[in-house]
Amino acid sequence: MDGGHFRVHSEEVNKATHEALERRGVTKEDIAKIVLDMQLPFNEGLTLAHCIESVESVLRKREMQHALLVGIELDELAEQGKLSQPLQQIVGSDEGLFGVDEMIGLGAVLTYGSIAVTTFGHLDKNKTGIIHTLDTKYGEHVHTFLDDLVSSVAACASARIAHRTRDLEEEGRSFEDLTPEETTPETHVPGAEYD
Repeated sequence: MDGGHFRVHSEEVNKATHEALERRGVTKEDIAKIVLDMQLPFNEGLTLAHCIESVESVLRKREMQHALLVGIELDELAEQGKLSQPLQQIVGSDEGLFGVDEMIGLGAVLTYGSIAVTTFGHLDKNKTGIIHTLDTKYGEHVHTFLDDLVSSVAACASARIAHRTRDLEEEGRSFEDLTPEETTPETHVPGAEYD
């Protein structure tokens, strides 16, 4: 190492995050379907495309990328039997009293405020959509961290839409008036592509 002066480029981290999710069988659409289910009752005109745009925005956050990379790596190492004991058994079996997975997911959700925190709690308890699939034990697959991290992404994307809804209401508009690209206006600000 060079004393901490080397930095991994944001695009490399972004690419690695998307590849890790893909490797684990999770798509942006899977997460966006959860967001749509959560937000559609409150948002006239909201579409899956709006929700995908919000998920993409959340996945550009470095905190979320780092959480996903760490959690997925630990799941994969447990799947390969490469963690030391007793951690191997704890992570491999997703032991009920092991709360580190929830803490990483909760930590990543904090940047989106209290609505994201409460939504994360709801998703962690109810395990809807792909979260339920990931939480269900089958074969040799380990998703101890990933189900909580997907909950975190969905909660953040849902919170973003809730906040955007308030802005639109104040302007006398709704999601019917927005293209998906307008859902996350900060993506059109030079230099703000990666937070």
